[in-house]
Amino acid sequence: MSNQSVTERTQKHFDETALELDWWARRNRYYYQDLDRLHQFLIPIGSKVLEIGCGTGNLLANVKPAIGVGIDFSSAVVELAKTKYPQLNFHCIDIEYLDGETTLQHHLLDTEFDYIILSDVLGDLTNIQRVLEKLHRICHPRTKIILNFHNFLWEPILHISGRIGQRRPQPPQSWLSMNDAINLLNITGYQSVKIGRRFILPKYIPVISNFINRYFSPLPIVNHLCLTNYIVARKQLYRSADPQDYSVSVIIPARNEAGNISAAIKRLPQLGNYTEVIFVEGHSQDNTWEIIQTLAREYRGDFKIKAFQQSGKGKGDAVRLGFGQATGDILIILDADLTVQPEELVNFVGTIVSGRGEFINGSRLVYPYSQSAMPWLNTLANKFFALVFSFLLGQNIKDTLCGTKVLWREDYLRIVANRSYFGDFDPFGDFDLLFGAAKLNLHIVEVPVRYQSRTYGSSNIAHVREGLILIKMCLYAAQKIKFI
Repeated sequence: MSNQSVTERTQKHFDETALELDWWARRNRYYYQDLDRLHQFLIPIGSKVLEIGCGTGNLLANVKPAIGVGIDFSSAVVELAKTKYPQLNFHCIDIEYLDGETTLQHHLLDTEFDYIILSDVLGDLTNIQRVLEKLHRICHPRTKIILNFHNFLWEPILHISGRIGQRRPQPPQSWLSMNDAINLLNITGYQSVKIGRRFILPKYIPVISNFINRYFSPLPIVNHLCLTNYIVARKQLYRSADPQDYSVSVIIPARNEAGNISAAIKRLPQLGNYTEVIFVEGHSQDNTWEIIQTLAREYRGDFKIKAFQQSGKGKGDAVRLGFGQATGDILIILDADLTVQPEELVNFVGTIVSGRGEFINGSRLVYPYSQSAMPWLNTLANKFFALVFSFLLGQNIKDTLCGTKVLWREDYLRIVANRSYFGDFDPFGDFDLLFGAAKLNLHIVEVPVRYQSRTYGSSNIAHVREGLILIKMCLYAAQKIKFI
């Protein structure tokens, strides 16, 4: 059977069953409510959203977009959606043949969407590769594509469910594994930002279903049995990397670091077309603040030096103060102990301006380091928290506790705007950024650094107390990120 014949058969099926779609959605509302909850978590309210295969528009309406556009190849389904949600825009378009030849298609291609949803639609597409290639024309550099599809292990169960009237009738479908979907994204020029699995018990049983689906189904190994697979992806945007097109702000929180202040400036390379260095001093017991003030007053080099003294406590407060005063396109955290060498920041800037990542995290656990720089117990704790955070964030993180982090200022402002989701719970500053980046589906990558021993002073870290705080933060974040 030709591709055109397959498309016509599927289109005819949905035209004939259009009036039944909402009835089946109500019958299986527990499943569809979970899809709503997933997409509401992934998509900030007020985004510009396009849904491919929108059906009668329920999911699109429930993510509360500022601009919401739904397209479907069934004219009967589209007419129903228009009636139900007149505030949204619905069009009868076959995405596989989106070519911009009509005024409507041309307008659609000119719209920059923040999110593109393909929910339970991959199996109905005649040519998934063609569709993903077509979407390139709609994606701007920060567009995220959200795919969700059924775990192929559930095929026999869902087939039987359809036969006994528990699932709406389906046309012949493709069944993809997670690896199949990731491979299709790779060959069509996308990269996965986040992958996940959820929902192991699709029928509602009071108390039991919610407990199992929220706390049991996300667990490693168990989650491979879940019904719903999802991927958040973005277009690969490896571009000519020229740091001179951007300005850079380096924030250096400093407490009891008097012997490192001058070295930080002397060793810092020029980053971008303009580099400002923002010192934030935090109630030191030595003369750190005096040295910073003197440096800011007398410095005559290439950098713009700014100095602030925090009124609050902790690195997190210092980082937020520094970022709030920053004017650069790119924001960098550099710890004043210089255990991460300032010279290596050029690698971070090169990575972010190339488009190979949207949030750049340092990793101290790739290259060799001395026991004096990181004792074995610290190494063990770092690896433990890396595993926990990788599980929570849905992205592989090798070293969550490295203080060097780099992101675009406009993304930081988005994190600030969404900070209320987590609240002001992070005394360290690093995890507010990591969790916020994950919530916004930013692509997190790591740059290896050579970790050095201190040459001045001693660590400000209270290992046991702060370790307990980290565990508490992870448990809290699990409620807000994973067990939703």
